[in-house]
Amino acid sequence: MATRINLLPWRELRRQEQDRQLLSASVGAWLLMGLLVFYAWYHVNGLIDHQNKRNDFLQTEIVSLDDQIQKINQLKERKRALLTRMEIIQQLQRDRTQIVHVFDDLVRALPRGIYFTGLAKKNKRITLKGTAQSNARVSHLMSNLDSSDWFTNPDLDIVNAQDRGEARVSEFTLRVREQKSTVADSDNPEG
Repeated sequence: MATRINLLPWRELRRQEQDRQLLSASVGAWLLMGLLVFYAWYHVNGLIDHQNKRNDFLQTEIVSLDDQIQKINQLKERKRALLTRMEIIQQLQRDRTQIVHVFDDLVRALPRGIYFTGLAKKNKRITLKGTAQSNARVSHLMSNLDSSDWFTNPDLDIVNAQDRGEARVSEFTLRVREQKSTVADSDNPEG
């Protein structure tokens, strides 16, 4: 007779043990996955917080630099204004004797028989009004002004011949351009 061994309880116990191992492995895997997800969430939130702090720092630095740029622009504007003033002052310093030279040269260029009745200056243009004994004297005045170091381009606008008493005179209007003389450059030690 053959011996009969009942393997069912052993198989049942083995199946229960396998189910218990599977359940504990599943719970362990779920716990491990939960821990991994929590760690990833915590790590990502830490990175986000760190980046937000860096962004806040950069924003405050940007605001600070914008203020500094604005101050620099204001300083540049003040510098430009001061340089403009300095240039004007230097120009006035260079040209302070020029008016004396202009009047002196006008007197030297004036031939006998001509009298100035008016003088007007606008920018570098000088308008001379006067009376001459003849048109030839006006021509001589224009020639003198053209050869001057202080004047250039004399241009006769109007010549009117009129009788004044027993004499016939010519009233004229003459325009001449003022120029800076090379003589003035050698006279001015400042440049």
